[in-house]
Parts: sequence; structure tokens; C-alpha cells
Amino acid sequence: MAKSKFLEEFKTFALRGNVLDLAVGVIIGGAFQKIVTSVVNDLIMPLVGLMTGGVNFNDQFLILKLPEGVTAEQASVSLETAKQLGATTFNYGAFITSVIDFLIMAFVIFLLVKGMNKLAEFRKKEEPVSPPAPTVKICPFCCSEIPVEAVRCPHCTSDLISESEEYVHEKTTV
Repeated sequence: MAKSKFLEEFKTFALRGNVLDLAVGVIIGGAFQKIVTSVVNDLIMPLVGLMTGGVNFNDQFLILKLPEGVTAEQASVSLETAKQLGATTFNYGAFITSVIDFLIMAFVIFLLVKGMNKLAEFRKKEEPVSPPAPTVKICPFCCSEIPVEAVRCPHCTSDLISESEEYVHEKTTV
């Protein structure tokens, strides 16, 4: 019995609109991340490498520690070689590439959210604003401003009859 209640609660949670929207967003975000990574690695970083003298920026590293029997000349050939030889490396080029990747992704998401907000604002129709209910009325006898709820004028002390009461009074006397 408790198991079926648990499964029912999970089903209710999982099929809620927000959870499904989040799942779709994560899947699309993952696919989009591959595109952004490709733009950074295949388009932007080669240009950065060209500006730095033709160096592959992703492979920029510093050797922190060499294993015994390995010389710095052997390990500094490339990042892949250093890793194969077991050297401890500080991969600053890969980190900078990841930061650029993140900044591009954040900028694209910013543009997407900004566009969606403009679209929502464009679609939003202004609701007609009804004027506020009057709080005062004019006494028909002395023309003074008095509260709407007043049944006797505080200025001239006349009895005030609302239009609906006057209409009912006329019908009963006819």
C-alpha cells in the first residue's frame, strides 16, 4: 500500500509541467553546449592561437612535477606527451578555453532570456483600467460634496434618497 502511494506521488511529481520543461531545457542545453564548445575549440581558439604565434592554445600548460627518469625536454613536447609520461601539469590553456566557453554560453542565454522577455512584453495586452469607484457625491439640495454613503447631507441636513430608492418609491405610489 505504501509503495503504491509512493509511486503515485512520484508520478504526480514527474509529470508536473515544470519538471517536464526543466528536463527539455536540460536536454536542449546539453546539445547546445556541444555547439558552443565546437565554436570555441574550432573557430575562436584557432584565431587566438594565430594571434599568439600559431600556438595551439588548448595545449598550453606548465609542468609542475616530473616523474623520476623523465627530463623537462621530453615532457614539454606537448600536453599529451607530458600526460603519457606521468608528469603533473597545470593546464591553464584548457581552463581559459573553458572560461571562454562559459562566457559565450552565458551571453547566448542572456540574449535568449532578453528576447523572450521582449516577446512576452509585446504579447502582453494592456488591460483597460476601470476608473475607481466614486467616494463622494453632490447633494442635490445645497450642491455640497458629501460621502457616497451619506443618507443625510451634513451641510443642509436634507434627507438624501438614492436613485434606486426613489424609483421604488415612485412605483409604489403610482
